[in-house]
Order: sequence, then structure tokens, then C-alpha cells
Amino acid sequence: MNQIIDTRAEKARLRQPTRSEELQDDLKRLIVGGEMKPGDRLDETEIAKRFAVSRTPVREAIKGLVASGLVEVRGRQGTFVATLSIPMLIEMFDLMAALEGLCARLAARRATREEKDRMLGIQARLEHAFADNDPEAFYAINEEFHDLLYTAGHTHFLADQTVALRLRLSPYRRQVTFQPGKMRATLSEHKRIIEAIDAGDPDEAMSAASEHVRLLGDHLSDFIATIPPHLLG
Repeated sequence: MNQIIDTRAEKARLRQPTRSEELQDDLKRLIVGGEMKPGDRLDETEIAKRFAVSRTPVREAIKGLVASGLVEVRGRQGTFVATLSIPMLIEMFDLMAALEGLCARLAARRATREEKDRMLGIQARLEHAFADNDPEAFYAINEEFHDLLYTAGHTHFLADQTVALRLRLSPYRRQVTFQPGKMRATLSEHKRIIEAIDAGDPDEAMSAASEHVRLLGDHLSDFIATIPPHLLG
């Protein structure tokens, strides 16, 4: 049975993506990267023209984005990049903190020496981006750190669910990263996570990672104040 499952997984990995799947990835990158913002309308004709495809793969790509939660259908108005209400945002950030904490806890138990060294390398690059005052580079490198944190936990379902939630929050997480003082704080918070993982301390790693993501007190009110009204549902 396991051999059958492995064979199917290998075939799925080797299969070439369809045009609609490629287009879905392209649109996802535009949303995550901030070029398409919450509340923006997805016009099938414009997308088809931009990517030189027919409207059929566009419709299929949009269906996939709706299923992921990045896009929402508003009746006859059309399809839009999803917006979130403030209560939903707070709830999702709380869940994100719990998931990240669990990933870090498992990483403290399971991370290899190579993975720990890669974390240190990413942290060094983050410090350079901070010194260069380059928030866009900092944001991209920060994504690498969190990807590695999920990988170092050596899970499957948990990592997939954490990535999926992070994608939904991506337009709003950029707002957090670009808050005054947040990049400096991120460096020290990452350092605490790395030290806990390197020491093999699951409880400290979980606490450090959860606190890194969770928005509380002044940080929460500052975050809400910086969100442009059009990004909220």
C-alpha cells in the first residue's frame, strides 16, 4: 500500500503543471507580492490578455484561488482579492502564532545541524538587509526564515496548513513588517528562536516563535491603524 502511495506521489511530482496551474501560481505571486491588493477586482479578460491565454485557464486558475481563500466571489459584482475584517485578522494572527509555535517546538526536537546552520545564514542576510535599510529584501529573506522553520519541524500536514494560512495573511503581514521598529525587533526575536532550537529547548522555541507572530497591546493597535481602509472587508 505504501509503495502505491509513493508511486502516485512521484508521478504527481513529475507531472508538468497545466497552464491554469501555472497561471494560478502567477496570480498568487502578484497577490502575495502586493501588486494585486485586497479588494482589487480580477477581470478575466484583462488577465487573459496580460498572460496571453484564453479565458478557460483563467477561470480554472481563479477557481483554485477561491478555494485557497486568497480570492472571493461577490455575487454579480465579480471576483476580488479577498479582504478580511479586523476581528477575522486578529483571529487568524492568533492561529498563525499557535501554528508557528508548534513548528518551532518540533524544530527544536528534529532540526538537523545543516538546518540550524542555514537559519544562522538567513539571519546574517536579514541583518545585512536591515543595515542597508532595504525592507523589501528584508521581507523576502524573512519569508525564507519562516519556510525553513516549517521544514525543520519535519512535518507534512502542519507545514502545509501553516503555509496556507500565511498566504492568506500575506498582504497584511507586509503591513506588520513595515511598521517602524519591526525589522529591528524581528532580528532579536529570530535570534531567540534560533538559540532555543539550537539548544534543543522545545518549550522556549514554541514560546519565542508564538510571541514573534502574535499581535498584542500597542503592537496590535499600531498594526490596525496602519491598514488602509480598502484592505478591510
